[in-house]
Amino acid sequence: MKILPISAAGFGDATACIRVYIANRPPMAEYADLVTMQPLHSGETELINRACGNGWRKVFNVYAKLLFALDTKQFAFAQQAGSWQQYREQYLLQAGSNTALIFNAPDLKPAMKTVHIIAGRTHAKALLEAGLAAQLSWLNNEFAVDKHNRVLVCPYFDYRQLNNEKLAFLAQLIKALDE
Repeated sequence: MKILPISAAGFGDATACIRVYIANRPPMAEYADLVTMQPLHSGETELINRACGNGWRKVFNVYAKLLFALDTKQFAFAQQAGSWQQYREQYLLQAGSNTALIFNAPDLKPAMKTVHIIAGRTHAKALLEAGLAAQLSWLNNEFAVDKHNRVLVCPYFDYRQLNNEKLAFLAQLIKALDE
C-alpha cells in the first residue's frame, strides 16, 4: 500500500511510514518558518544538538533507538545500519529514510499503513482539543492507542520519560497495529 506524502511542517521523508509528532521545533532561525517537510542532511542532527542542547539530542537518540526496537519482519530500519547510533547519523529524518518528525497535527487516513506516534500525553490532549479526530483508548497514564487510525500516544522522546522498557512496550504497540 502506498504512503501518501505529508502536507505538514517537519523534518524527514515526506512519505514516511513512521511519523512522530512533537509539540516544539528547534529554536533556530532556519526552522522558524518551516511549513513543509524538509529532509535533514548528514550531520544536521548534530548541528541541531550543538545549537539547541541536550533535549534535542535525546529526541533524536530515542527516535533511533525506537526504530531499532521494532520488529524486523515489519520494518527494515535495523538492517540499514550496524547500530541505532549509526542509523541516527546516516539515515534518521533524511530523504528516503521512511521517518518523519512533525511539528503539527496528524493528517489521519485510516487505510494507510502509516504509524502516527504522538510524543507526550499533554501534546496529545492539546491535539484532541484542537480537533484531531482520533478515538484514543488509554492503556495507562502514558500510553494510548487508536488502532483504526494507527495513532499511538507515548511519553515524550526523552530517556527518563521513554526509557528502554517503555520503548520496548511502544515497539509492541506498533507491531500490534498490524495484527
